[in-house]
Amino acid sequence: MRNKTLSRIGIIATCFFLITICFSCSNDEESESSKECFNKPTISPIEKSSQSNTDLSGTTIDLITYDAFLPPEGAFERFTAETGVTVNLLQSADTGTMVSQSVLTAGDPVADVMFGIDNTFLCRGLRNNIFHPYEAATIDQLSNDLVLDPYHRVTPVDYGDICVNYWIDEVGEEPTTITQLTSSEYVGQFVTQNPETSAPGMGFLLATIAYFGQDDWQGFWTDLRENNVVIQSGWTESYYGDFIAGGGDRAIVTSYLTSPIAEFIYAPEPLEKPPTAVIGDSCFRSIEFVGVLRGTDEPIASALLVDFLTSKYFQELLPETNFVLPANTEAVLPEVFQEFLPSDVTSATLSPGQIDISRDQWTEQWTQIVLR
Repeated sequence: MRNKTLSRIGIIATCFFLITICFSCSNDEESESSKECFNKPTISPIEKSSQSNTDLSGTTIDLITYDAFLPPEGAFERFTAETGVTVNLLQSADTGTMVSQSVLTAGDPVADVMFGIDNTFLCRGLRNNIFHPYEAATIDQLSNDLVLDPYHRVTPVDYGDICVNYWIDEVGEEPTTITQLTSSEYVGQFVTQNPETSAPGMGFLLATIAYFGQDDWQGFWTDLRENNVVIQSGWTESYYGDFIAGGGDRAIVTSYLTSPIAEFIYAPEPLEKPPTAVIGDSCFRSIEFVGVLRGTDEPIASALLVDFLTSKYFQELLPETNFVLPANTEAVLPEVFQEFLPSDVTSATLSPGQIDISRDQWTEQWTQIVLR
C-alpha cells in the first residue's frame, strides 16, 4: 500500500512536462512572451448572474485531467447532488499531451473543463486561447500569490513544491542548502531525474536556475556530475531504485515537499516523525489550475464545476488524496500536514513567460553538461 501510494505521488508530477516551446532566452523575448501570455482576451467572460434560476438537471460535462489525478471519493457525486450536473472524467497521458490536444482543438474542445495545467504550461495554453474567462465565486478565498492570470481564464486549485529529500538516519550530517550537494561529503549520495523525461527532474532544474541564475546554474550541474550524481528517467526509478526508500544506497533524492508526510503515513510500522526531510532552498513551486475550455456547449455548468473544485469542501480533500496543498485559504489542512509539513522552505519561482521562452534551451544545455 505504501509503495503504491507513494508511486502515485511521483506520477502526479508528470503534469510538469512541456512539448513544444520557443527557443530564445533574451530578455526582450521573455518580456514579449509574458505580455502575449497575459493579453486581455477578446471573448467575454462567463457571467455569474446567468447561473441563477438555471435548471441543469440531467446535464453532463466532461472534465479532462492528467491520468495521475485521483478524484476524492464521493466528491463528484456531491457536486451532482448539489447542481444536477454529472461530471464525466477524461484522463490524458500527461499534462503536456492534454495541453497540446487542447491547442489543436481550441474552440471545438474534446472536454468542457480542464484541470491540471500548471505554471510551466500556462503561457502555452493562454497564448493559444484555449480557455473561456470566468471569475470563480470563490476568488476572494484563493491565495493572491497563486492567481497568475488577471483575466481569470484559469483559476488556481492547488500548489506543491518539488524539493530535494534526504533520509535522515543515512545521510550523515544533514544538508541545509542546495550548494552542499556538490560537496565531497555527499559524493555518490544524490540521485535525481532527467528533466526531459521527468516532472521532478524538470522542477529541480528550474529550482537550480532560479537559485544560481541563468549564467551560473551550469557550473552547479558540472560540479554535481563530478560528485557522481546519478540520473534516472523518472521518479519511481530514482525513489524506489537508487534511494534508500526502495532499498538503494543513495540517501538524497529529488522528490516532493509532501514526500516525508507520505513516508510517515504509509510507514510499515508506526513512527514518531517522518524518516525523511527536505533541503529548504532546493524547492520549486508548482501551481495547478482549472479552466473552462473555449467552445464548450455548457458554460454555466462548467463554471459551477470551477466553483466546486475551488470550494473549501473539495480543497480539504486534496492533501490526503493527491498530496498537494489547497489554493483556498479557508481550507484546513489535515492534522498530519499541520504537524509535519516543513515550514522553513524557500520556494523558487520563474515566470511562465520565462519558462515558455527558455525551456528547450535549458534542457539542451543540461543534456550537454550532464549526459554527454
